[in-house]
Formats: sequence, structure tokens, C-alpha cells
Amino acid sequence: MQHKIPVDKSPPLTEPMAEAIESCVHCGFCLPTCPTYVVSGEEMHSPRGRIILMKEVLEGDLSLAEATPYIDACLGCLACVTACPSGVEYGELITPFRMETESARERPLAEKALRRLVTETLPYPARFRAAAQTGGVAKPLRPLLPKPLGNMLGMLPEHVPKAQPLPEFFPAVGRKRARVALLAGCAQQVLDPDLNWATLRVLAHNGVEVVIPKAQSCCGALAAHTGVKTQAQAFARNNLGAFPGDVDAIITNAAGCGSGLHEYPLWLKGEPEEDVARAFSSKVKDISVFLAELGIFEPPALPEPLHVAYHDACHLAHAQKVTSEPRALLRQIPGVELLEPVDADLCCGSAGTYSLEHPEMARELGLRKAQSLLDTGAELIVSGNIGCTTQIALQLKIWDGPCRFCTPFSC
Repeated sequence: MQHKIPVDKSPPLTEPMAEAIESCVHCGFCLPTCPTYVVSGEEMHSPRGRIILMKEVLEGDLSLAEATPYIDACLGCLACVTACPSGVEYGELITPFRMETESARERPLAEKALRRLVTETLPYPARFRAAAQTGGVAKPLRPLLPKPLGNMLGMLPEHVPKAQPLPEFFPAVGRKRARVALLAGCAQQVLDPDLNWATLRVLAHNGVEVVIPKAQSCCGALAAHTGVKTQAQAFARNNLGAFPGDVDAIITNAAGCGSGLHEYPLWLKGEPEEDVARAFSSKVKDISVFLAELGIFEPPALPEPLHVAYHDACHLAHAQKVTSEPRALLRQIPGVELLEPVDADLCCGSAGTYSLEHPEMARELGLRKAQSLLDTGAELIVSGNIGCTTQIALQLKIWDGPCRFCTPFSC
């Protein structure tokens, strides 16, 4: 697509945005894979439509206010990237666009307050734990609260699990085969701390020594994808310094976090740390990829056969192109029968803070996903992202379906 974006006179992030726009040929292959287009049927709620809107804003032919209702509605799931035959890197358009335009946005005071609450709470486990515990007590007051705040309380678990602090070092069992560093994540440390401990046990059992850097912070994905550029860059810079260089890989066990770490070179484009960020991101691997490459010791057999449905987290399947490795690991467990839901590539509607800002669309997508998983007849649902499991579990309660979840490494 031709454009007249003044790349030479614009910030560094304009370059990848312009390249993404140039790649688009308007073919429409993205439309049936886009969750908001599938639900709404509107062109401007499709990747193709949004690309045109962002192009016109960057060219100065359309006001930001006219485009943002459609840009804001994008989940950033990147299913369109997987479907695109022209190789449009939509993620290198939507995220920089949000990061570069957020400061020019005019938002209502209540919306600003909600976004500030989220960005100053969720990325900090101690703050998030305190907020979640307080929110649990306040749940009976939901009908009396503003709708956005009530929606937020509705997403909290009935009980916040007890904190399980992680060590700074976890030794390998037997002969050491590798040394890695683990990103602990933010939300899952509060909502499901067992995930990190399961990660440590599985890695150690397979001869992997694990370092958990004490100085690490949030990956920054929440900030980047909501347009808070300075916070995203600050988290990225902190992690570049916090993680050791003498490791075989930097392991992530949440799709959104892993995708975020891979985006560091984009977030820091034109900054002094860009090359360091590129070297750092080259070491980042989802745990399923790392274990598949390393080769795992044979898992113990299950006491009885188990029907398992695997849910592809968008930022694992589309952003990181990881689909076969989690399935391969699950199939190595004796007794597991793997089932595939229909519309597996359609987002569940979680998408970071999306379910807080667009609850109706998130609920519609979540219900569709929950139903497709239930239709498999599975006894267990497996996913590699804490946001997905939280969203799907919430919707499964509406269908009165089983809410038994695990990750490929904690089954």
C-alpha cells in the first residue's frame, strides 16, 4: 500500500509502522481470522480497515479521535499476521501506533483513572496482591460501583492464593544439561503461584539449573500494548540489566510475557539499548520450545487415560509461532489423548487489559472459546498463558463447565 508518511521527519518507531503499511495489499485474508470482525462484521473492525485508519492518521489526513474507537477495539491477538500471505507485521504497526499516540489522546477522567490504576498495580506483584485481596472483600459492593471498576472486581478469584516466594537459584537434579534464567511474571505470581514452582521442578528434573534474577521486573507488555511507552521502555531497560548473560536461554512460561520480551528491540528502536535488546530477545524461549529442543526425560504414566483440550494462546501461536511444541510435550505423557477445539485460532478475549476496557466483546469471545473447548468433551484444558486461563475459567462458570486447567509443564 502506498503512503505519504513523513518517515524521515518522524520518531524511530514510524519506520516499522510505515513498512507494515507498505506490505499490505488489501487481500482480505485477515478478515475471517480477526475476532472483532467475526463478531461485528464491520470493515473498520478488521486489520485491513485499521491499517487504513492508522495510515491516514500518520499521514495527517484523519484525526486521531476519529480512528481510536476502532484502534482501541483491536485485541492485538496477531491472528492476522499468521493468516497474511504478504507478511504484514501488524504487531509492528499497532503497538508502536499506540505507544506514539497515547500522549495525544483525550480520555475521560474516569478512563484515565482506571488505566492508571491498572498500570500502577498489575505489573507489581506486591501491589497487585494487596489490590486483589482488597477487591475480594469489596466484591459484594459491585452493583454500587462504576461499571469498569465492578467489571474489574468480577475478574478477581474468590480467594487469592498464598504467596510462594521464589528462590534466586534452583539446582538441576542429577547431571546439569543447561543453565537458564526464568522470568517470573507478574499476574501469575499472585493468581497462580504454583505455575512458577511447577516450571522450576520440571526444568530441574530434566537437568536444568535455573536462575531467578531478583532485580527483574514486569516484562512491560501491558504498558506497551496500552500505549504507556515510557513505562514499557523502563521495564525493558531494567530487565536487560537484571538478567545474566551466562545462560543458555531466558525462559518464559506465559505467552504474553514471552511475546513482550521478544518485542524489546521494537520498543527500544532508535535508543542506545536497541542492539542489547536484540541480543537479549534472541535468547528468549517459551518453556515448551526449550524443553522440546532439549529433550525431556520420559514423564510418568497417568493412572488412567485423560482427554485433554489444548488452547492456543494468541501470543504463543501468532506472536511467537509456537504451536507444535506444547502439543508434542503433552503427547509424551502416557495416557493423554489430545483433543483440538474448533476455531482454535480465534482469541479468547483476554488480551491483557482488553477485558477491562471492552467487557462486552471480551465476554462474547470468551463464551465462544469456552463453548468450543467444552464441545471437545475434554476433562482437562491446557493453555500456556495465565490471562487465557483466567478468562476462560470465568466464562466456563457461566456454562457450568469443568474449570480444571493446567499448563503443558504442570499437568
